[in-house]
Amino acid sequence: MPPRDNPTARQARLGAELRKLRESAGKTAREAAGLISTDQARISHIEAGRSGIGEARIRRLAIFYGCDDRALIDALCAISLEHRGQFWWDEYRGVLAPGFLDVSELEHHARHMRCLQSVTLPGLLQTPEYARALFDGVLPKLPAEEVEARVEHRMRRQSVLHRESPPRFEAIVHEASLRMRVGGRTVAREQLEHLLKSAELDAVTIRVIPFASDRFVEVTQTVLYVGGIVPELDTVHVDAPFGGVHLDAAADLRRYRMQLDFAREVSLPPEESRSFIHHIARDM
Repeated sequence: MPPRDNPTARQARLGAELRKLRESAGKTAREAAGLISTDQARISHIEAGRSGIGEARIRRLAIFYGCDDRALIDALCAISLEHRGQFWWDEYRGVLAPGFLDVSELEHHARHMRCLQSVTLPGLLQTPEYARALFDGVLPKLPAEEVEARVEHRMRRQSVLHRESPPRFEAIVHEASLRMRVGGRTVAREQLEHLLKSAELDAVTIRVIPFASDRFVEVTQTVLYVGGIVPELDTVHVDAPFGGVHLDAAADLRRYRMQLDFAREVSLPPEESRSFIHHIARDM
């Protein structure tokens, strides 16, 4: 089977974790290749997410690398069993850019999520009209069919919060995002009302950083911290002008956990945040 041209974020993460285990063990790609009867080029493709690897080989490599973290190895084996066409977002492959699908994939497999946003509200909590207004504002202007595909995809992402065992989702938003009249007064007010309704979900917590806060929080980038089934598979998704970026280095994860912890510390408690949102919606 030829190498994949565009591995998913999860496929790339599986390869990256195998590379980390190999390097921590001080083993070479040549040694790993010899163990599983392949060549060094194939190991490079596996570690880049461009080639798949079966569960039996993952477990053999884990033993060779001296990894006894059963939960991590089981999680990596579970990723190896996933395939294209298995999940709902695969319907958008070739319709939307891969980054949209990667976010869906992250959210679907999350055990918990935390986000920090300054001028727009989290996609998982948006109304269709609010999302459509955001996508209509993209420059260069998007074709109408792509706008609708993006809106539909964003609405389908929200099913993760309504399944039987949803991941915990904490959204920390700045007051600026609540006062932005995205789509006009009516759309913005309906969005705030939807936000209040979403806050009633057991899995959802919403906190607001008010303008009046005396402590500055750096929120120029949208940050989504996704907790994996094991901590080693945690991922940070950061929006950037050139597209979303996934970070998984230990130092990056630690830095964004600190940022989110600080943002939580300076934000209003959930009950006060709901009251704060209600007053803004009433006055809009």
